[in-house]
Amino acid sequence: MGLTKTEIFTDEQNNIAQIAKALGHPARIAILQHLIKINSCICGDLVDEIGLAQPTISQHLKELKNIGIIKGNIEGTSVCYCINLEKWADIETLFTSFLSQKPKGSISCC
Repeated sequence: MGLTKTEIFTDEQNNIAQIAKALGHPARIAILQHLIKINSCICGDLVDEIGLAQPTISQHLKELKNIGIIKGNIEGTSVCYCINLEKWADIETLFTSFLSQKPKGSISCC
């Protein structure tokens, strides 16, 4: 198998792809929607809300935290997660710019 050659793509292309990959699972979307709705969350609440096992929720949280969409603080024996508002705004700007691109011309190829 070949390696992905991310170095041949722009930083923006790699960034969009990494974010899209992290958002590419419905459980992660559900987690983000729940965090947005309540503005913070203890991991145990996510298990009850999403309906997945604790290790599965933890893995999804790890993926979201790795790209910076969420951040967490340790509170006693629990970790409280919330949306990283600065990163959220960056993602909104990035995807708005990407999705606002319009194909040139009016050729219908398909």
